[in-house]
Amino acid sequence: MKNNKNTSPRLVSPGLKRILKGIVVSDKMDKTIVVSVERIKKHPQYRRRFRVFKKYKVHDPEKKYKVGDKVSIQECRPISKEKRWVVL
Repeated sequence: MKNNKNTSPRLVSPGLKRILKGIVVSDKMDKTIVVSVERIKKHPQYRRRFRVFKKYKVHDPEKKYKVGDKVSIQECRPISKEKRWVVL
């Protein structure tokens, strides 16, 4: 029987979970930050590229990230109703 000590969501191999990069836009919640992730999308008919932003609620237990910081986030198990990401 294996004894797995790596139960933290941060220690899961990065190939299994999505990793995104973004900028912190809010740090007012307790142990939670809001990260805005930008991606480039192309219009299907006109072929023009445009930016799309999405906000993710991210678990930050040490509360060390502030507004404007660039962070990498990784997918993890559900921590609360809307939190499914953790800061790397």
